[in-house]
Amino acid sequence: MTLPTVEHETAAHPRCSIIWLHGLGADGNDFAPIVPQLVDPAWPPLRFVFPHAPVRPVTINNGMSMRAWYDIAAFDLDARQDEAGMRASIGEVETLIERERSRGVPSERIVLAGFSQGGAIALAAGLRHREKLAGIIALSAYLPLHGALAGERDAANGATPIFWGHGIADPVVILQRGVASRELLQSLGYALEWHTYPMGHAVCPEEIDDLRRWLGQRLV
Repeated sequence: MTLPTVEHETAAHPRCSIIWLHGLGADGNDFAPIVPQLVDPAWPPLRFVFPHAPVRPVTINNGMSMRAWYDIAAFDLDARQDEAGMRASIGEVETLIERERSRGVPSERIVLAGFSQGGAIALAAGLRHREKLAGIIALSAYLPLHGALAGERDAANGATPIFWGHGIADPVVILQRGVASRELLQSLGYALEWHTYPMGHAVCPEEIDDLRRWLGQRLV
């Protein structure tokens, strides 16, 4: 069963899709307003897919139930990872990719994007996907299941472009966690376009501008 989604098509008969995963406690509506700011009218017709993560208890928020791609025990670098939740969400992304393919958009015209833990799942799913993707976008994120990536990654996305944006004052996913993830990916041969911005755990206009340029190189 496919997750519920918020969708926006920039024109009829989309030729490309961007599957965008929200952060902890938000939902698919969170980044829908970014579409007019991000899209260049010269781009081919696009479908934005903003899925709602499942509702689950989140340990770091006193067990409160909220939309989350996986549980978080702590924001510490060495904290226990919710591997089962992460792998389930990777499976949900695979289902969303397959749905786009069934609607006529091939995988090489699909971009996976996400913010915070949504960006973490975009990375984890994209680097394991068995068919080439157009790109992966990680905003204020980190690489989950990092110890397993070398053995589980798929060569189909070994050269897939990755855009990474991070706030230098991010108090949630600290910059060093992003840097460590970037360095691991680079050690495995991945090419990243890395950007830092004077912000916290957020998205800023300069980042949207950089992302528009990056996407334009891959969607035209």
